[in-house]
Order: sequence, then structure tokens, then C-alpha cells
Amino acid sequence: MQRMSGIATLTKAMAEAAKPARMLETRKTVPGLRVIDKWAVLIGGGENHRLGLFDMVLVKDNHIAVAGGVANAIRAVTEYLRKHNLDVGVEIETRTLEEVEEVLANKGEGIGRVTRIMLDNMVVPLSNGDVDVSMLKQAVELVDGQLETEASGNVTLETIGKIGATGVTFISSGALTHSVKALDISLNVDTELATSVGRRTKRA
Repeated sequence: MQRMSGIATLTKAMAEAAKPARMLETRKTVPGLRVIDKWAVLIGGGENHRLGLFDMVLVKDNHIAVAGGVANAIRAVTEYLRKHNLDVGVEIETRTLEEVEEVLANKGEGIGRVTRIMLDNMVVPLSNGDVDVSMLKQAVELVDGQLETEASGNVTLETIGKIGATGVTFISSGALTHSVKALDISLNVDTELATSVGRRTKRA
């Protein structure tokens, strides 16, 4: 309960500050508590990203590197999903505007199509504590509603409002679950009060 309350409380603050963007957690949850952690995010007003590796394909930078580029990675995912007749969402991580353009050029149709693009670390921290979101905004303009967009990296309560104002569909933060501070909840039993109320109501 303490952990869930901490997650829900932080999610509520982040989700409100992120609007009109929608708040997501990541798969960085406590082993054995994933469902509970993700439930707490929902209670706090956020939305769930993937529950596991089975309900959405997320192509990360390492996958792209091993595949030999964005186009090759998308092609491999499309072939696999079509072979196994799996119609699930496909998200591709991008780190540059060039990669965004490459995803858009290879997004495909039908089973295996790209449904969301992750714009990773396009929020640049500045020495004065502020952030530069110009690259993120450019990326959102490039996508122009063709795909859902998800901003990730350098997301804090202080920066999330500026990130949300760029027009991204989603903002994701692993901090909602991987390093949340549990709320301090205690239970005090007042036996004298409980007894007097019980006598008054003829239950003691």
C-alpha cells in the first residue's frame, strides 16, 4: 500500500503537469510486483505502456544497431509478425531527426506496421536548469500525426510541462516505478475509543 500510494501520488502530479500529453510508465517495475505497480499508475491517472514483451514490439537502439539500421529492423519485425499472424503495436526508438525520417519512410501498412515512434533524449538539459525541447518539437512536426509519438528521457516534474507542450502524444518515465518514494502510512488502533463506540452501539 505504501509503495502503490507513492507511485499513484507521483503519477498524479506528473500526469497533471504533462497535459495535453498522456503519462506512461515503463517496464522498469519491481520483480513480482509489475501488475500492482502498473495498477498504481492507473489509479494515479497515468496509462500503462507494455505489460510485457508479448503485447507490443518495442525496437530499441540496440536492436537497430544489430539489425544494421532502422529500415532493416522494421523489415525484420514485419516479417516475424506476419509469419506468426500477430497484429500488435510496433514502436521504434529514434534518437535523431534523420532516424525519425527513416521510420516515416518505412512505417508500412497492415500487420507489422509502425504505430508509435519513441523520441528518445531529444530533451536537452541546459546549464541553467531549464531544458531545450526544440529538437523534440521538430520531430513532432515531422511526424505530423502519422504515428503516435512518445517522448522519453530527461523527464522530471520540472521539465514535463514543457515537454507536454510540444504536442507529443505520450510522455514515458521509468521513475514512476523504478525509484519512487513510498508514502509513510501507519495504523494506530485506539482501543478505548473503539470500546466506547462499541458499547454505545451495543456491539461490545
